[in-house]
Amino acid sequence: MTKQYTLAQLAEWIDAQVQGDGNAVICRIATLAKATAQEIAFLANKKYRGQLATTQAGAVILSPDEAEYFTGNKLVTKDPYTAYALLAQKLDTTPVAASGVHPSASIAADAKISPSAHIGANAVIESGAEIGDEVEIGANCFVGKYAKIAARTKLWANVTVYHEVEIGSDCLFQSGAVIGSDGFGYANQKGQWIKIPQVGRVIIGNHVEVGANTVIDRGAIDDTIVHDNVIIDNLCQIAHNVEIGSGTAIAGATVLAGSVKIGKFCQIGGMVAINGHNEICDKVIITGMSMVISSITEPGVYSSGVPHSTNLEWRKSMAHLRNLSDFKARIKALENQVEQLKHPE
Repeated sequence: MTKQYTLAQLAEWIDAQVQGDGNAVICRIATLAKATAQEIAFLANKKYRGQLATTQAGAVILSPDEAEYFTGNKLVTKDPYTAYALLAQKLDTTPVAASGVHPSASIAADAKISPSAHIGANAVIESGAEIGDEVEIGANCFVGKYAKIAARTKLWANVTVYHEVEIGSDCLFQSGAVIGSDGFGYANQKGQWIKIPQVGRVIIGNHVEVGANTVIDRGAIDDTIVHDNVIIDNLCQIAHNVEIGSGTAIAGATVLAGSVKIGKFCQIGGMVAINGHNEICDKVIITGMSMVISSITEPGVYSSGVPHSTNLEWRKSMAHLRNLSDFKARIKALENQVEQLKHPE
């Protein structure tokens, strides 16, 4: 269902200044390159400034520094990207994950379900589970025994929430997410793997988002904890007894091994791997494909991934890398020769 607002109404929503026709009607958000007369675009990166001359957008969100480069209708604000995010919420037409309680849902007699909760087709809610106000549980979801899901949290189809998991309010879980599966805990006895039952829980705070096919393992003994306002991308692995501090963002395909502790307001790039039992302090940025093998105790930006290059450049670099030990020995020999020349006997 399309939503319609005047430019003046949208300006009030994001606390922006209207320059142009405040009565212009806006229905959707689009890119500068593809926007039409009833769509609004935004400029958050000046490298796209050239598109302002050709865009057909009904209005553009701009910073005060960029406003002079566009002659059409505009909303002027200090942070166009945040304004775009807020307007995207206002104009969002994403359907609900479930509406009402589907007759095919299987709900245990002693489960506590809010009258305002929504449960989709073939969902299973087991004994002792608690589902809060306006929660949406999509088709084919599973909520285990004594799990708790607080108000307005949304589970898209095929999300699995194991027993005794606790999830806060206003969270979002994309399809295929698995919360509370067993951690990778085994002992080895003469070549035989002996499974260690994972008896901890997963505790998730408020306003947390978890991507598609991401797995958060339950604790081995103590709990795995994800604090408020954490966002985790698709295809991530969060192992047992990990703790993630509030405000942290984790990009796709990242792996946190067991008992890793991440501080507040960290940013972890895609395909990062953090070895078990390490701690990352607050306000750390780790760039994509980094391998973290020890704790990080000072805020800052850390990298170890290898940037791309042409195949020829890469092959030359690898050839040199294989000969580093030889280079080291040759440099040492040259240094010794220099010292002998400086101090002849």
